[in-house]
Amino acid sequence: MFSDSPKYKYQKMKSLSAIIFYLIIISYSQQGKAQNAKSPIDCFIEQKMNELGMVGVGAAVFVNKKLVWTQGYGYADKDNKVSFTPNTIMNIGSISKTITGACLMHAVEEKRLSLDEDINNYLPFKVINPFSPKEIITLRNLATHTSGITDQQPLYDSSYFYGGDSPEQLGDFLRNYFTQNGKYYKKENFLDSKPGSYYKYSNIGAGLAGFIVETVTGEKLNEYSMRYIFKPLKMDNTGWLLSEIKLNNHSKLYSKLGDTIKPIKLYGFPTYPDGGVRTSVTDLSKFFMCLLNGGELYGARILKKELVKEMISPQFTLSKSPDNIDLGKDNSGIFWSIRDNGTKVGHNGSDPGVNTMMRYDPSKQVGVIFFMNTELSEVEMKKFMTVYDELWEYALTLKCKNRSF
Repeated sequence: MFSDSPKYKYQKMKSLSAIIFYLIIISYSQQGKAQNAKSPIDCFIEQKMNELGMVGVGAAVFVNKKLVWTQGYGYADKDNKVSFTPNTIMNIGSISKTITGACLMHAVEEKRLSLDEDINNYLPFKVINPFSPKEIITLRNLATHTSGITDQQPLYDSSYFYGGDSPEQLGDFLRNYFTQNGKYYKKENFLDSKPGSYYKYSNIGAGLAGFIVETVTGEKLNEYSMRYIFKPLKMDNTGWLLSEIKLNNHSKLYSKLGDTIKPIKLYGFPTYPDGGVRTSVTDLSKFFMCLLNGGELYGARILKKELVKEMISPQFTLSKSPDNIDLGKDNSGIFWSIRDNGTKVGHNGSDPGVNTMMRYDPSKQVGVIFFMNTELSEVEMKKFMTVYDELWEYALTLKCKNRSF
């Protein structure tokens, strides 16, 4: 009788409701913990950042030419605790050359340029190597760093303008560098070697290629790339100049000296086509995927397929390569770096407070984009490169786990 009483039934139902409520709370709690649990790659990156004093990092992983993972770590602004995210804007150093290369190939597509013409056919001033004055320099030479042009490093470094965009124009700097009455001219601005015969990485040579695009199109390179690359690909957080981007979304830059981390003022420089692009991991991923997919992404085509293929294909062959290049290790596309026997294609970048990487392995169909906003010592940088290696392994793991990519 007692067990069937209304009071007992009520108490039983009340107890059962409490148990169900408790189980629901536990379930949500466990789900929250699972959602907040950090993956091994997150833990590894954060451990290395803490160990070496890194401020901010952004990364993306690609499988079969698709973006499959992206993440940000640390801070874009350490003092104000602004997180570094895949949408944080940062200057990317020499990865910018791949965008200059795409602009160059677009001008070729428009039949305004030829890669194998004498560059003096396009310039308002003459560029002549005093050591081999009868030899012509071509755009292909500029784009593969075999032009015989070299960077006068102290001058190049001093051209950086801290606190804003460079007041010195690209054309003015180049005219002063290459013409004999120019204030920056020296014979040592050139190598004693014929074009095509010796590989020597040249930022100023890349700046000259960008200026040639400006000369033949009648548009500044930043405007030309905005029209034909950034807007079609909806790279809304991308530009060349500080005046073109949202400064409140631009990462601060830092230098680590010993145990001290110091901020670096944002800067510009006259030869901006060699390294001036400011973009996010998200936006750069769009450009990267577009080139890996033959010049088209989400219905937007920025280059003909055959021109993209030439841009990212090895330009050096057994019968025609610089004397100092080991083809088993290194090659070059059109402002496109090809390393480790073709297993790492793309480009790296470095500048004050900046280290960036954009690489793809065509044989394994995996790739990585990597941004960091802190300049480290050479020793510390080698230690931090294990993060880049770990991201490659993570890409391979994701590929194996999900065959649908």
